[in-house]
Amino acid sequence: MQRHLSFIASLVFGSLIMFAMTVFTVDQRQFAIIFQLGEIKEVVSEPGLAFKWPMIQNVRIFDKRILTMDTPEPERFLTAEKKPVLVDSFVKWRIHDVRQYYISVSGDETLARTRLAQTVNAGLREEFGRRTVHDVVSGARDDIMVVVKKKADADMRAIGVEIVDVRLKRVDLPPEVSESVYRRMETERKRVANELRSEGAAEAEKIRANADRQREVILAEAYRDAQKIKGEGDAKAASIYARAFGENAEFYAFYRSLEAYRGAFRSKNDLMLIEPNSEFFKYLKNGAKGK
Repeated sequence: MQRHLSFIASLVFGSLIMFAMTVFTVDQRQFAIIFQLGEIKEVVSEPGLAFKWPMIQNVRIFDKRILTMDTPEPERFLTAEKKPVLVDSFVKWRIHDVRQYYISVSGDETLARTRLAQTVNAGLREEFGRRTVHDVVSGARDDIMVVVKKKADADMRAIGVEIVDVRLKRVDLPPEVSESVYRRMETERKRVANELRSEGAAEAEKIRANADRQREVILAEAYRDAQKIKGEGDAKAASIYARAFGENAEFYAFYRSLEAYRGAFRSKNDLMLIEPNSEFFKYLKNGAKGK
């Protein structure tokens, strides 16, 4: 009886071991390839439990997630002007066809990364060589990333890899080039500043000339109006004088003489050489006699 129980236990234990060697789990983030005697028998791309024949079949797991390949050091590329630039980039990629991936690089991620780095590097070198420094530093970066991604994806599909994205993190000028570029930029800025100053000075002269012209016009119009008003006043005063003279000529002559005396004797320091019998003292003499 005991021997019978031991046999059953051994049978159950062996069955469990065989079942464990037969069943394996595939995560949703993984691919699995079942090999039979070194040849690909089946590719498992869906998550869950899968089965294989023990002893004659084995399983190899591959990552399905998006992977990142980042350049450890900036790469040096030449532009269309034969000027070097330092480019720091990274690539997002994943396994698209795991069967082709294994056939092409034996499932070795290091080999795949090497092939990917060579492909992206060649694409970047070609695109930078077709553009100027100004283009790659400012305006054409998006175009470069789109073109390189498209070319690299077409090439890497041959080994079962999909290129998700290619990004340029930084495009800088080497120190020996930066200094000359900055000097040229400084010269250009100075030239533009001088042009703006010249334009400003010319505009200022134009504004001043226009203001001076308007001032002369205003002064001329004001002088004209003043002379007109003065003439009208003189005419009115002459009319009043004439009317007063017509009404009483003797009083008018006397009043005008008093005005002349007041103006002549205003200052004690004034000196006048006039004959005593001059007409100027007419009313002084008459006044003295009357008194």
